[in-house]
Amino acid sequence: MQAADDWSADVFGAIKAMGIGIVANVPDAGLTRLLDLCRGDGKICVVTLSTEEEGLGLSLGAWIGGERALLCMQSSGVGNCINALALPNVTHTPCLMLVTMRGQGGEANPWQVPMGQAVPSVLEQMGVACFEATSPANVVDAFRRAAALAFEHREAAAVLVAQRVIGAKRFE
Repeated sequence: MQAADDWSADVFGAIKAMGIGIVANVPDAGLTRLLDLCRGDGKICVVTLSTEEEGLGLSLGAWIGGERALLCMQSSGVGNCINALALPNVTHTPCLMLVTMRGQGGEANPWQVPMGQAVPSVLEQMGVACFEATSPANVVDAFRRAAALAFEHREAAAVLVAQRVIGAKRFE
């Protein structure tokens, strides 16, 4: 049985193997281990964003500059990106996202539920292919498939890491 956070090390290995040089993010507890691995690498530039939609412009700029980028965020951040998601759609440039989900089973914060439930359909309506990762063991496979679609076919793709993988946060 794989430890709950081993998926982070597996995804980090895939990031390295795929030549992703920029990891943009709005910090989230579910991404801490992955972001720490990227920061510790020395060859990956980790960019902390003030808002998620900045990452879409950064991804486009990275591609134009010959780099591959990954945008990491929590599902609530998808709502901040809706208008900017037109960018990869219209420009036919790669956009790879890793989204840690909220609002699913075990969610204690009622404000996370509506957006958490809407994320897959919102992304799909904006032309983003979604790859759901429902267990630690299948996160890296979903990530590899999404990255292949993004970088080989210049599409937008998102890996949706289920709340049961990252654990439910407490709300007090």
